[in-house]
Amino acid sequence: MRLGHLVTRHLARSAWHPPCSYAGQHMYAQRKTIKSKVSITGIGLHSGIYTRVALHPAPAGSGITFVRADLDGLRIPALQASTTALDHATTVGKDDVQVGTVEHLLAAVMAYGITDIDIHINGPEVPIIDGSALPFMHLIDAAGVRDLQAEIPVLRITEPIEIVEGEKSIRIVPSNRLVIKYKIEFDHPAIGRQSFHYDFQSDNFLRKIAPARTFGFMRDVEKLRAVGLARGGSVENAIVLDDRGVVNGPLRFRDEFVRHKVLDLIGDLALVGRPIVGEITAHRAGHALHSRFVGKILAIAAAQQEEAVEVVGQRTAPSFA
Repeated sequence: MRLGHLVTRHLARSAWHPPCSYAGQHMYAQRKTIKSKVSITGIGLHSGIYTRVALHPAPAGSGITFVRADLDGLRIPALQASTTALDHATTVGKDDVQVGTVEHLLAAVMAYGITDIDIHINGPEVPIIDGSALPFMHLIDAAGVRDLQAEIPVLRITEPIEIVEGEKSIRIVPSNRLVIKYKIEFDHPAIGRQSFHYDFQSDNFLRKIAPARTFGFMRDVEKLRAVGLARGGSVENAIVLDDRGVVNGPLRFRDEFVRHKVLDLIGDLALVGRPIVGEITAHRAGHALHSRFVGKILAIAAAQQEEAVEVVGQRTAPSFA
């Protein structure tokens, strides 16, 4: 599918990862929010419930936050610590209240370098729209993005971090920018083995990643619906495959499946809570492994910071000899 009618030149130029500045050994990025309120309505992929999402500007330091407008404005930070479920999508929650399928919207937010935004939603799940991040890119472009008078520290990977679970794995090594190398393998004639290399600094998220749609297999539909999932799924909001091929073609990219996995990972990385740089290699991973990976990164980063504080304390402690 040609995407020329879906994107404007302005939008293509505006979707880019924010540059980082250096201060000693530390990296910083400009904090950003949106200029005006915008909204979108649609059905939830898994809940089958129609919801309205309204994006609101937020002050520096407030972070990315989901606000349940239907429940007295309960605020749920878009952070790894808020993650509650990972069944075929990423869900965040607080006090038994959840917001599901957040990854496509968060991927668009991250692509624009937005660090502070309130996401008001009047239901339990972000609308799936067409199954990609493209509608959310258009939504943010309509709102506009503006710099805040503050910076945010970038999480810079200093040592390799890896998780391996059977044939699934994900690893990150030091780099001065975010790079994702993703590989998938499906025993299906329309997918097979696919790989994709995405460089956040030099590649265009809007053109290469945002249009890639989520996908599912017809043989799994009844099983998913039996456990309360995929109730809103259709040929309008997902790539649907039977045993022979794609039911609702054509594909937007020949390798649309692996590109969507990259999209999912970018959305899940938003739960780090700040920009991150490193070179990631993922093989047959998914939301559950992404989540454990983010958790491990944050745990190691916290331990390193505690160690650094302890060392500084020892160096500056007064001598009583």
